[in-house]
Amino acid sequence: MEKKKVTIENLEKLDYFTREAFNSLRTNLRFSGADITTVMLTSCQPNEGKSSVSFELARSIAEDGKHVALVDLDLRKSVMVGKRQITTADKKELKGTSHYLSGQAELKDIVYQTDVENLDIVFTGPMAPNPTELMGGSLFGEMMAWLRENYDMVIVDTPPLGTVVDAALVAPHCDGAILLVQSNTVSYRFAQSVLRQLEATGCRLLGVVLNKADIGRPGYYSGHGYGYYKKSYYKEYYSKEEEPTKKA
Repeated sequence: MEKKKVTIENLEKLDYFTREAFNSLRTNLRFSGADITTVMLTSCQPNEGKSSVSFELARSIAEDGKHVALVDLDLRKSVMVGKRQITTADKKELKGTSHYLSGQAELKDIVYQTDVENLDIVFTGPMAPNPTELMGGSLFGEMMAWLRENYDMVIVDTPPLGTVVDAALVAPHCDGAILLVQSNTVSYRFAQSVLRQLEATGCRLLGVVLNKADIGRPGYYSGHGYGYYKKSYYKEYYSKEEEPTKKA
């Protein structure tokens, strides 16, 4: 299948410590098992770092020689195209998941080859008024099955499970899930309730990424606002308008 090509204008150059943090996350994922090929990332609430972690994890896996598809399924409020400054040579509208699930495009129309070797992206397309209904249909299952067949690894960026139900619809199509939690803003009780929602889907929890930790504390490797401790910590942009901060 011949794919359309896009350029990622805002491809951040990561410092040594940040690269090592993502490499460690990639390695931890690899040791989760050979059967883990489709992984979703979710969070408790907006502004926790999910989209940046999804992108950089997919990029790290691609740089390791694996053919990777990054699937942006935040059909309510995606930031990927704007944040990464995605451009096409023909300047035409990017086709995405909402086009495919509503019958306006075929699979071949929504998979884009990027200028990062081995990394393809499926974008969201325009904001959908009914994302829950779209992802609950048969076309979504067919899309996920096709991606699983055609890529070594599929990384799926989903909306916060503590805010909307979309990630719970995606979970049964994945081999495992990674939960992103922002340090000192998500209460233990709230995180546990999100974990219970995830467990109810039958999707295996592979691990938890702790984001925006105080990397100045002893025992943390630090650099450029990022750090690593057992798993990984990252920094991200997301609008804070949707959900009030929950203090621990």
